[in-house]
Amino acid sequence: MIKLLPPDPVIFVDDSDVTKPHGKKFEGLCLVRDGSESNEKAKYKKGYHVAEVTAMTARSRQPVSLFSRIYSSKTDDFISANEVTKQSLEQVIGLTGTESTFVFDRGYDSNDTFLFMYKHERQFVIRLTENRKLLFKGKWYPAPVLRDSRKGKIKSEVWFDSESKECWISCVNVRITASRKPLKLVLVYGLGETPMMLATNKPIKSKEDAVDIVRTYLSRWRIEEYFRAKKQQYGFEDFRVRSLISINTLNQFLTYCLGFLGVLAEKPDWNTLKQAILKKANAIKEKVLFFYYRISKGVSVLLAHANTGIRDWLRRPPREKYPQLKMKLPA
Repeated sequence: MIKLLPPDPVIFVDDSDVTKPHGKKFEGLCLVRDGSESNEKAKYKKGYHVAEVTAMTARSRQPVSLFSRIYSSKTDDFISANEVTKQSLEQVIGLTGTESTFVFDRGYDSNDTFLFMYKHERQFVIRLTENRKLLFKGKWYPAPVLRDSRKGKIKSEVWFDSESKECWISCVNVRITASRKPLKLVLVYGLGETPMMLATNKPIKSKEDAVDIVRTYLSRWRIEEYFRAKKQQYGFEDFRVRSLISINTLNQFLTYCLGFLGVLAEKPDWNTLKQAILKKANAIKEKVLFFYYRISKGVSVLLAHANTGIRDWLRRPPREKYPQLKMKLPA
């Protein structure tokens, strides 16, 4: 998967869940928050936590997994969710270069995350929570105070909530409580009732840099769609094996499968195999931003009648040895 990434990849860190509300014999079932429910109706059900780190490919900007683990908070070796996140980041940092940018949602707004990224000298974009305090001009302020005392100065169009929207952006030099290293607070207005607060250590030298940071964070929808494709297209929650080792083995196979879709999506549009797969998908929309549904449907249609697997594809008539010895020469 690393070969599919650009020199400066955007890496998304997020968690998900698999629910087994009626399961009784699965190893280490714990309570997880069902992410498929809305925030108002969110419920805790029996299931497992999922730690996932994905990155966008260079050409088609499709998410491919760099780390995926299903775990339970009730197993003996479990320490904390933060420890699992740390392990995932250490593994991914070892695979990617220093030019990569890590993107985190509000659930990762903690001093531990900031210090970890500073320690490994990696660039990041983290969405802040309402209770974050920031140092601005020698005084401590709650982040919402800085947000509400400003208005966006940079006007731009971004892709948000499945459509193009106008927003206004402002940048402020700040520090966090756990570190005195320079930090930029990027404030985004116009995308919702509450303006968005992003913290980043990426350099901002122009308006384009500020807009690029906002667009980088908003591209997080790709990992959310990646989770959705896992569950809807491949029945991620319908496994029947009981041990966590077996469950993670199935998850690994599924990760390889989705990675193969990423490889196909990355091929140029004139590629014969890609054209054949997309044609079989018989999609209604001509252009999409997320290819996995379309490609997986096309592959499924192509293989629907392949009852013998790839065996028939490998059958070739035996080649006759030395046919030149049978050539008729002129008398």
